Parts: sequence; C-alpha cells; structure tokens
Amino acid sequence: MTPCFADDSMQAWMRRAIDAYRAMDSDDTGVSDTAAVDATRATAEVLAALLRQQPAGWSPGPLRTSDGDLQVEFRNVSEQLRFPLRMRSAQDVSMRAFDGQRHGREGFGVPVAVLASRSATSSMDRLTPQSGAFRNLTAWIEPDAAHVDATPRLVLADPLKLDNISIGARRFSLASDTSAAYAWAMEISKLERVGIWGLLGGKQIERRSGLYLLEDYDPRKRPLIMIHGLGSNPLIWARLTNAIWDDEDIRARYQVWHVLHQTDAPLLAARLRIQCFLDDAWRTLDPAGNHRAHSGTVLIGHSMGGVVARLLCVESGVVPWNAAFLVPPEVLDASAEDLDVIKQVFFFTPYPGVSRAIFLAAPHRGSPEAATMLGRMTGDFVGRRAIEVQAMRRIAHANSSALRPEMREVLEQGWVNSIITLQSEQPVRRATETLMPPAGIPYHTIAAVLPGRTTDGVVPLDSAMIPGATSSLVVESGHQLHESPQAIAEVLRILRE
Repeated sequence: MTPCFADDSMQAWMRRAIDAYRAMDSDDTGVSDTAAVDATRATAEVLAALLRQQPAGWSPGPLRTSDGDLQVEFRNVSEQLRFPLRMRSAQDVSMRAFDGQRHGREGFGVPVAVLASRSATSSMDRLTPQSGAFRNLTAWIEPDAAHVDATPRLVLADPLKLDNISIGARRFSLASDTSAAYAWAMEISKLERVGIWGLLGGKQIERRSGLYLLEDYDPRKRPLIMIHGLGSNPLIWARLTNAIWDDEDIRARYQVWHVLHQTDAPLLAARLRIQCFLDDAWRTLDPAGNHRAHSGTVLIGHSMGGVVARLLCVESGVVPWNAAFLVPPEVLDASAEDLDVIKQVFFFTPYPGVSRAIFLAAPHRGSPEAATMLGRMTGDFVGRRAIEVQAMRRIAHANSSALRPEMREVLEQGWVNSIITLQSEQPVRRATETLMPPAGIPYHTIAAVLPGRTTDGVVPLDSAMIPGATSSLVVESGHQLHESPQAIAEVLRILRE
C-alpha cells in the first residue's frame, strides 16, 4: 500500500521520489516493484508542480525553485532538440487528432512531450518540420549516486533509445507515450490553414514545401515517405503515423518522412518537385549513397499524391512527351533553361531506392470531379505562376506547330495545372496512365466506395484500381481514406511483409 503523506509540498514529493528510487534496489521483487510505482507517482507530482512554474525554457543544468533545487539532465535524447525546450506532461495532451487513440506502454517514469524551435541553420535543421522537432521523453527523479546530500537529478530520457534502466540487480522498463509529442506539434501547426493556398499558388506554402523527417534519421531503417493530395497537407497522415509508431516491429524497421508540396503544378511537374525534395534530403543524409535506408524506400500516396507516387516508380520513355509534342525536344526553339526544365518534367526514370509503393484513393485514370464546373472554375486560378508552366508556355508560343493540336491552346495559355491534369480526358494524363512500376517495385492499391456506389465521391473505383497490383483492397469509405481504420490496418499489414 502506498503510504500517505500529510506534507504534499513539492519538496516532500521530491524526498519521496528519492527514497522510493533507493528502495527500488532491493532483492525483494515485491518491494522494488512497489517502490518503482511510488517513485513514478512522486515524480509525476513534482513534474506537475514544475510545469506550472516553468512551462517553457527547459535546458540541462541546475533548476532552482522555491521548494528546492534540481539538476536537470537530458539522457539519450535527439540532437535535433535545441534547448531551451517546451514541455508538457503526455497525459495532458489531447488525442483529438488521433480520434482518441493514445499509444504507449506502462513502466517506470512519467511520459512527457517536448518541442524544440526550428533554427534552419544547417541542412539537417531544414529537414525538421516547421513547427520544430518534437519528441516523447520519460522523466524520473534520482539521487546523485556519488554524494548522498547532493542535488537530486530530474532525468529526461528517450525511451526508444534507452529502453530500460538498471538499479542494483534489477532492470526497469521505461514508461512511454508514442502519441503525445506529435499530437502537440499538430495542435500548433499552421499546415491545415495553408494547404488550400498551396493549390492556389500561395507563397507561404511554397516557402515551406519540402521533405521532413518526423524522427531522427537512422541509416538502417527504411524511409516511409507519405505524399498528400490536392489542396491538402501532411497532417492527413496523423492516424496512420500514430498507428505505425505503436507497432514495435514496424517502428523498428521504418522511419516516417512527410512531404509537403504545393499542389498547383501539373502532375509531371509535381513529380519532379518531389524528386528534387528527395534528392536534397539524400545529399544531406547519405551523400555517398551507401546506407541501407537508401535502397529500401516505401512511398505512400493519397489521391493526387498516389498518382505522383506511381510516377516516381516508372520509366517515362517518350510516352508523356509524345502526348504533347510532335517533334523531339532537340529541334525546339527554346532557351537552354526552359528546355532543361521541360525535359526534366517529361522524361524520367524510377526514383533510385524505391522498393515498394502504396496508393490510397489515387485517380490513376483521372477523376470526373476535375472536369466539373467547380473544378474548371478553380482550375483557372491554379498553377499559372508555376515555373514549369511558364517554361512550357514560352516554348509553346515559340513552337506552335510542334504541339499536338489538342494541347496547343492549353500550353499557349498556361491552362495546365494539377486540376487539369487530373481530368480523365487530359491527353498527357491519359498517356501516363499506361506507365506502371517495373517488376522490382511491388505496388498496392487501396480504394474506397460510398455505400451503394462505385466511387468514393471523388475518385471512381475503376480509376483507383490498376492492373498488376500485388494486393488490392476496397473499403467502404469516402475520399478521406487515409482516416479509415480498415485502410490503416491494410497499410500496416503490407509493411509487415
């Protein structure tokens, strides 16, 4: 039974935490286990009081309070955590973003969530999400082993790197919460507000576009790269990411990366932009190209992001080019810069290192919604300032007779963007739907249908399901398939293969 204390001051809880920690070094398993529970409870009380006094500005070193002093120590934590940190108790972070699903494990210590500001002073910092690095840590209070009367330590450690601690002959697994830090980061993120502006060419999302690592880079783990769709943002992957981090086997083999991209550009230009994000990341993470991670990439794409993911897996040949032009690029009247841009857009090979792809509600054969009145009206505002579109427009004006008649007006007027290139009858899109990943890149389709229909409300079933897939699944859902428990379970099943 846990003893009752009349004195519930922070100083009393600190003494209780230290006494319980020392009692954990016992040959009697019952005594040590009870002491571990008591030490955790006492730490929680101390931490709650400290967080009321100091909600931000956490750094290693001495911490002076009105109720006593502590030495703060960060142990086995990410180098991406730039001090000072913001900190909250994990249990105080809402799980609304995950539909109430909190994941973790019980054990010794108190789970906390920490956030660090993003400095962007180095190439690694540029791979950190704009809201800053976020990590789940575990806290406990321990005495100084060398000096009985020394200032006690408040230890904050990464439970994924320091799985357990030894006290005497006993080992105690650390408690962990794998959901809290990400949920907190999403609370303060502005991505949901800027996603639609990325469709309309907003400058803010253009500046923020890129590839972001949600955890420390591990050269041994396979990157799981998630690509969002039209007018969307990486926050759509919240539930899937939360589920992945809850699965110890998957978490041990994969690292989660999110792509944020401005969705105004034509499909082929979007593919090129994301290729550039990947190139930039690998130049920082593995410039020699010999890490195991570099050869095991898995792409997951939703909606337009799924089509882009497929295009990152295929060989273009001359198929896209011949759908727009009547002559080879070498004979066009164009500047070297413009010609280089459109050649990169129209000619491509499978991205190196991609080993698997998963497509969710992806309109591989186009979407009728892109041709609706709303789609056409929105399309007039979308993508015309994109550099790829401007290059194509200049070339089209100078080489009108070199264009296929059905593409002439579209290219000359700059009416080619993400929405246009998702229309079922768009010539270049129709040509690229025949391009499938080679045998060495297995791919999987997950599609949705509304009750009694053959569409998810945006993408028809026959557009989302393509031949040659290693597996295919249809679930009852709307277009927000990435939130479906069945779809998430299917992705986890695939990743376990």
